Amino acid sequence: MQAGKINTVMGPRDWALLIILSVLWGGSFFFVEVAIRDLPPLTIVTLRVGLAAATLWAVILVTGRKLPRSGRVWVAFFGMGFLNNAIPFSLIVWGQTQISSGYASILNATTPMFGVLIAGLLLSDERPTPAKLVGAGIGFAGAVVMIGPGGMSGQILAPLAVLGAALTYAFAGVYGRRFKTLGVDPMVTAAGQVTASTIMLCPLMLVIDRPWTLAMPGGATLAAMICLAVLSTALAYILYFRILASSGATNLLLVTFLIPVSAILLGALVLGERLGTLQFAGMALIGLGLVAIDGRVFDRR
Repeated sequence: MQAGKINTVMGPRDWALLIILSVLWGGSFFFVEVAIRDLPPLTIVTLRVGLAAATLWAVILVTGRKLPRSGRVWVAFFGMGFLNNAIPFSLIVWGQTQISSGYASILNATTPMFGVLIAGLLLSDERPTPAKLVGAGIGFAGAVVMIGPGGMSGQILAPLAVLGAALTYAFAGVYGRRFKTLGVDPMVTAAGQVTASTIMLCPLMLVIDRPWTLAMPGGATLAAMICLAVLSTALAYILYFRILASSGATNLLLVTFLIPVSAILLGALVLGERLGTLQFAGMALIGLGLVAIDGRVFDRR
């Protein structure tokens, strides 16, 4: 599978976008942690993609962007929505009903490990180099260190669910490469995939959660859902597809190494949590992993 040659060395602009994206997605674990107190998983996921779709289409209409008319493009939207939203969002939110948001974000950081392997197998221009393989291993080790001793205890199915989401994200990063050759605007791509996800998830949510029987959620839950949809989904996916088009699937998946860092920093700032020695050590390892995968230091040497 090949979807056009791209520059796989990231520039300063791509790194800046990647860091912003990590903050938006790091916040998503916090928002989900708030929402699951009042809402069941499928309802959270469906509201997330549905509100994000409404937000993105409103922006598209206001800015006058060209809408895709090809059936091939909409088939791709459904494929991307299935791999990048419907499956991983549902697995992560369900996992967070049993494990903490920090633990879930750490497990999610395994995505680049899967991504290096899957992109290397399926994309001819993203073959895994020794530096990328070593970097993936170092970054994953940093993510494990950040959670600390005893953090892996608890339910086994919930961690496996989040790892399944990480694997699905890796496939989505490869699958999403096709949108560059299809010539679809990144914002339209983001809107198309969350719209497709909403269409797929809504019937399941109505049958399983029966939302009309639920109590009215509190103000904190409503605010968390709005932030989850508008910031951590709508805005985040605009950045996601821009980075994917310019830097490739493997580089894009580096964001999952940064998400635990963002999640812990947000916890310290918003919830008053204090960072310990293990967190700083983990951040250092993650930074080293990013440098190794980026490869420019090795190229210069």
